[in-house]
Amino acid sequence: MTPPLPPLRARGQGMEGGSVSPLIIGFALVLALAVAVVIDATAAYLQRSELSSLADGAALHGADLGATGVDVYTDGVPEERLRVSEATVRASVADYLQQVGAHGRFPGLTFRVGISADQRVTVELSAPLDLPLTFPGSPSQPRVGASGSAVSTVD
Repeated sequence: MTPPLPPLRARGQGMEGGSVSPLIIGFALVLALAVAVVIDATAAYLQRSELSSLADGAALHGADLGATGVDVYTDGVPEERLRVSEATVRASVADYLQQVGAHGRFPGLTFRVGISADQRVTVELSAPLDLPLTFPGSPSQPRVGASGSAVSTVD
């Protein structure tokens, strides 16, 4: 006697050909891209944080030493805020950045100095960011910037 035949399967049911491998590979690529974005974002945040501290120190140094020019001796000390000149502040900020070794830590570092009407010194720093990981669509030469400001008052 012959064994009975298995029942016929209805159309659309039964064994489907396919593999989970493409799905796993796709998820692995998405995960790798997410890891690269997080690592690069962390590197940018840490550099911006360092530049922000550096800009604050440079602005304070510029406001303090920028106010020790000849005008204090010739015109006297003002009642509230010390007057600063852009040339003196710029030289003072450049000297500060040199003293703390900022150009060694951040190759390609640039700075801008501004003085407002109320004698507030603002220093803007910008430096290239060396991304640890790159991924398609990321900028080729990213820069990170930060600013700090300070004013010298008379007490």
